[in-house]
Amino acid sequence: MTTTDTQITPPITLTDTAITKVAELIEDEGNPDLALRVAVRPGGCSGFSYEMFFDSETTAEDVTFGFGNVRVVVDPASADLLVGATLDFKDGLTGAGFSINNPNATRTCGCGNSFS
Repeated sequence: MTTTDTQITPPITLTDTAITKVAELIEDEGNPDLALRVAVRPGGCSGFSYEMFFDSETTAEDVTFGFGNVRVVVDPASADLLVGATLDFKDGLTGAGFSINNPNATRTCGCGNSFS
């Protein structure tokens, strides 16, 4: 399902700082057709882990949403596990990076990259 309908809630939202950083990274790649793919995969120390990468290909089943100039693509199985999640980017004294706050996670590991 590909959609940009504003009536449908995206499975994951991006903070303004995440949108800005993703847009910068896509610009650095030099390919404005790239989308940020966010996925949940089996594995990690808590059962599932997050995967994020730039993708130029989508399928008819993918859920696609726009946040400013940034396109985000999520496969249907991952979308179910990400409903209500928020992707943020922090750049501070203790480090920089993306983090996902997922209300569906009942348990997370110390590294913050896996959940159950």
